[in-house]
Amino acid sequence: MCLNHAIETTLDDDRAAAFADDLVETLNRGALALMISLGHRTGLFDAMAHGEPRSSGALAAEAGLDERYVREWLAAMTTGRVVEHDPRAQTFRLPGAHAASLVRAAGLGNMGVYAQYIPLLGAVEDDVVACFRDGGGVPYARYPRFHEVMAEDSGLTVLASLFDHILPLVPGLAARLDQGLRVLDLGCGRGRALLALAARYPHSTFTGYDLSPEAIAAARDAAGGLANVRFEVRDLSDFDRSAEPAAYDLVTTFDAVHDQARPRALLAGIRRTLAPGGVYLMQDVHAASAVGDNLDHPLGTLLYTVSTMHCMTVSLAQGGEGLGTMWGREQAEALLREAGFDRVEVHRLEHDIQNDYYVVRAD
Repeated sequence: MCLNHAIETTLDDDRAAAFADDLVETLNRGALALMISLGHRTGLFDAMAHGEPRSSGALAAEAGLDERYVREWLAAMTTGRVVEHDPRAQTFRLPGAHAASLVRAAGLGNMGVYAQYIPLLGAVEDDVVACFRDGGGVPYARYPRFHEVMAEDSGLTVLASLFDHILPLVPGLAARLDQGLRVLDLGCGRGRALLALAARYPHSTFTGYDLSPEAIAAARDAAGGLANVRFEVRDLSDFDRSAEPAAYDLVTTFDAVHDQARPRALLAGIRRTLAPGGVYLMQDVHAASAVGDNLDHPLGTLLYTVSTMHCMTVSLAQGGEGLGTMWGREQAEALLREAGFDRVEVHRLEHDIQNDYYVVRAD
């Protein structure tokens, strides 16, 4: 064996060993994400937020949970280096530096919200495996908690920034809403953004459309006594033909375009339904359209996984294009111009690594 070949073989062996170690760590981290989701949903992180050491029994009593399950969860949190454990006192504590990323009071920094996507998407693995073999997609009905988690996600990204950061991207928009605008939100989910706008701007009227009857029912229940907002179950795949012409002054979509069955029809319908001088405000995932340009994306692997397990497949289930979560800025701008929009501005918010914000006009 020549020296160069021996060196190359050694390097390959080292690389293989390092990759195997990485995969072991991936398994541990994937399991930890599942446990973090449990800690978020059960309120255990919130119960530990003050940072005092407590036994599993004391923590279970405070959170109103079964001690045996809490004890096993704490073991996972301890070996995952999330929780600190005192073996002599048999107590556990959540350090303040960790609580800043795991408790509800952390707001946008609460990673527990996003950890919920791991078990949620894992639940449809068998369906997706079948799609790999046979084509087609997994329908929305197979994701009973998706709108619930998306509403919580939106509460951190959209609601927390809506009035101070997102609306100011359109100069003068807040003042015009004060005076009274006709506003349409497409793919509104549970309507949290629209409800916040309707409460803030009583002289404007707000309409929300979504394909999910469960999401629309939740939005209607949450509307309470607000008289200037309405919600409707609606399939937007023919929106290019069914959209009411020149009916709205402001149209919004929040993380809604890329998983539509016919995104081109949706965008053409938005162009059709905008009144002269109207504005379309679109929030969608920050990404490039080419995978090679996303190698350093901080959430790239997660978002391509979300796409495979949800966004792409629900579009394909409707016979749609299956753009996918990571359709990217270049494709987004191209489709907007194809729909007839002449002016497209793309903005980033300093605190939001996940999204791009498009201010779109037709004139």
